[in-house]
Amino acid sequence: MSPPREAHPWEASYPPGARWDAPIATGTLPALLDAAAAEWDGKVALHYRGRDIGFAGLRATADRVAAGLMAEGLRPGDAVAFYLPNTPWHPACFFGVLRAGGRVVHLSPLDAPRELLHKIADSGARWLITTDFPTLLPNALRLLREGAVERAFLAPDAAWGGTSAPAQPDFEPLPLRDAPPAPWPALDETDVVLLQYTGGTTGRPKGAMLTHRNLTAAVSIYQAWRDEDTLPRGEQRVLGVLPLFHIYALTAVLLRHLADGNTIHLHPRFDLEAAVEAIERHRINVFPGVPTMWIGLLNMPGIERRDLSSLRICSSGGAPMPFEVQERLEALIGTRIGGGWGMTETSPAGSRLPFRGPKRPGLIGLPLPGIEMRVVDLEDAGRALPPGEHGEIATRGPNVFAGYWKQPTATEASFRDGWFLTGDIGWMDEKGYFTLVDRRKNMIISSGFNVYPAAVEQAIYEHPDVEECIVIGVPDTYRGQAAKAFVKLRDGAAVLTLDALKAFLADRIGRHEMPAALELRAALPRSAAGKLLAARLREEEELARGATTKETPA
Repeated sequence: MSPPREAHPWEASYPPGARWDAPIATGTLPALLDAAAAEWDGKVALHYRGRDIGFAGLRATADRVAAGLMAEGLRPGDAVAFYLPNTPWHPACFFGVLRAGGRVVHLSPLDAPRELLHKIADSGARWLITTDFPTLLPNALRLLREGAVERAFLAPDAAWGGTSAPAQPDFEPLPLRDAPPAPWPALDETDVVLLQYTGGTTGRPKGAMLTHRNLTAAVSIYQAWRDEDTLPRGEQRVLGVLPLFHIYALTAVLLRHLADGNTIHLHPRFDLEAAVEAIERHRINVFPGVPTMWIGLLNMPGIERRDLSSLRICSSGGAPMPFEVQERLEALIGTRIGGGWGMTETSPAGSRLPFRGPKRPGLIGLPLPGIEMRVVDLEDAGRALPPGEHGEIATRGPNVFAGYWKQPTATEASFRDGWFLTGDIGWMDEKGYFTLVDRRKNMIISSGFNVYPAAVEQAIYEHPDVEECIVIGVPDTYRGQAAKAFVKLRDGAAVLTLDALKAFLADRIGRHEMPAALELRAALPRSAAGKLLAARLREEEELARGATTKETPA
């Protein structure tokens, strides 16, 4: 039975044509690809390096991968690690492994060797699939030679227009087989199909267990959202520059747009000039990005003379978009940049900003169809808070993950009464709009006051010379903790001092929020998905303090 309507104030704020109680379809991912290949037969699914891959062709390649892996001994429930960039081999192998009843473990090309080793050992993956990109081969070879994986299969980049790489005798060719088994393994939508590692900022990454049902529900949830910027199915030309090994691109870009019959213009990585050229040449009308991509576009020399007029659906995810930056970007491209909120654990569907909705820093919008959200007390997660009060955001829905792989204690701690506790601090207004304040683990306690780095960052971004910034908490002998700002300045900007920054922020943030330290950097650390990494800076600060402590005489 659905909760009473008064429990969902966001329903009254939905755009015309959208319904929170729209039916959410679930199933298996191979069935999703089968349906897309049948409905969109003859259309282009992927455009890559000047080549078109049709829906039927993608499905046929995935089936050949599945049959080949099964012939080599892959069995239902086996884990296969992917060490792949954006290439058509990713979706072909993804659907292939799932068709064979296996599960995928995503590795990031930016993972350090010890992170790769941890994910493989923790997941139990015995096989690895990679491609012959020079940046990937050394680490893949190390994993094989050190015995982290038993077998490593090489998918040739030359199959999709890349250059032929020298022979790699340590690797086996990716097995492709034309004759499918009779029948394919039986699949259930509750099967875990993806171990997506997350949460590495607090110890070792945990494997979020995502099922067929979670991921297909997320696709259906995205499809159920209707707004003024919605374009017809089959008519969207999507810029695919987000990494497919990240949950945002996997679900919101690859799976969702395949299901809708749209063409994804896939790029091996994000290159600003190549992205702008693709927008102009192919009349791209959908650009899902992350803040660092949009900031790069905004600061690109001569961008005001480039033709971005085809863009219709622009969105930013992965991290909050600085409000000042968003205002300037929307003036540049002539349309609103949408956004929302989601997590690996929510597949990552969560909330969405309506096209005509309000605008304010930190706003993440309304819960998407079929998803419930509420704000709970930080000390008692069972107590829901009324509108306007700050607390932890909790959510539930068919998209929410099955738990953390081999970590029952962490799984139990992440749920309360069926609600997933996200670790994000925020609040809901009377109309059902949610605003994100910061991650709970990022919160700084300064002189007994709560300081949210995201709020300080928003204020710093208003400075005309600031291109990017990260704020973290550092020990302070007087306050206990204080904010420290790491800033990347725009090219040609004058040196910014701490005193000058404090003067600029004086009427923008409170005294307890004022940074006690400033460090200028030529670049700030970011993840493979383009997200700025505060955790990396916290680690650096801890190491530096540890070194200082060791050097201090007893």
